Amino acid sequence: MYRVSSFVPRFAQALLGGAGLATLWVNLSPATYYDTIEWRLLDLDLPGWLAPLPISLTPMSIVANGLMTLFLFFIGKELWEALTLERGALKGRQALLPAGLTFGGLLGAGLTWLVVGSLVETAEEAGFATGWQVPLGTDVVLCYLVGRRVFGPGHPALHLLLLLSIATDILALLILGLSQVDASVRLLWLILPLAAALATWALFGRDPPADAPERQRRLRQQLLPYVVAGCLSWIGVAASGLPPVLGLLPVIPVIAHADRSFGLFAEVEELLQDPLNRLVHALVWPITLVLFLFGLTRGGVDLWAFAPTTVTTLAALWLGRPFGMLILGLGLAAGLGLRLPHGITLRDILKMIVIMAMAFTVPVLSLEAALPGGAMQEAARLGLALSFLAGPLALLLYRAPSLRKSP
Repeated sequence: MYRVSSFVPRFAQALLGGAGLATLWVNLSPATYYDTIEWRLLDLDLPGWLAPLPISLTPMSIVANGLMTLFLFFIGKELWEALTLERGALKGRQALLPAGLTFGGLLGAGLTWLVVGSLVETAEEAGFATGWQVPLGTDVVLCYLVGRRVFGPGHPALHLLLLLSIATDILALLILGLSQVDASVRLLWLILPLAAALATWALFGRDPPADAPERQRRLRQQLLPYVVAGCLSWIGVAASGLPPVLGLLPVIPVIAHADRSFGLFAEVEELLQDPLNRLVHALVWPITLVLFLFGLTRGGVDLWAFAPTTVTTLAALWLGRPFGMLILGLGLAAGLGLRLPHGITLRDILKMIVIMAMAFTVPVLSLEAALPGGAMQEAARLGLALSFLAGPLALLLYRAPSLRKSP
């Protein structure tokens, strides 16, 4: 089994470090914390055809809507390779079980939020179904950090866990965007990322003919055209009203890439010289800093913010997602006679379901768009932080035997 690169645990440590510092800060001096992350660096009053409302650049918005785009590009590359490349983990019939588990988790979390929220929510600003998008996402790096301790570094279940968490996070952001965007002329901005992607593929990304001159082959290996296409794509997605963090995803398929998949975050990919892998691995250290800043600007948890929204969040993550994954994912497997992936048992699937009851990064990105500001957001953020308790529970119940013996 291939090895996962060592930078993935560093991502988790950076995120937790930033969130831990932010939580300490917001509980000791909330006024200075919020004044810092919401400090208006620049106010932009752009034309209405570009942005219908004035834009304020703050440390919080720059990190969440700008810099986190790099992290979504990073994990989006892994999902795309799994779907399309030779030996990808989601090729053909083997995609059915992961798809069932993923959609089951999304459906279960969303429906549970609706039901529990209608029963316990008392906030004045809450209406029916307010915030149902919040619990849809999970957390790739934290799931990996716990999964590595539960399964061991070389277990195939660890890689399926990564696949499920990446697919869940990207679909959760897409659902958030599609449920929030107005069906207006702004969607025409999506022509820009489409045009940028098609032009980049035609000029640089596609395989050159066998008799192509060496100059044409070298041109395909340059990174600048792909960077320019990514910038244009981000502008188009942001202007369309969709979450800006999705802005680089449209250009991933057109960047020149390797012919086969070596696995999610495979260590061997650090040796590959195709443009897509070179771009991704050039971003490793910047993304480590970005995740720390994200934890610092969006991860501050008010420990006194407990409210009905906290209960709703935990119910969606701890009850809705697991039952959805069990019913739809395993029900689909049984109904279609699907075999579990090689080396993975039903017990391993149950372990993954417990681990994926944790959620933070993508749900926190969803808070501002899905919930009214103030108390409801802080209560939901506390619920997301409390969902981390699923990690220690998974370690307590399922820790790998080989790790139990280690000093």
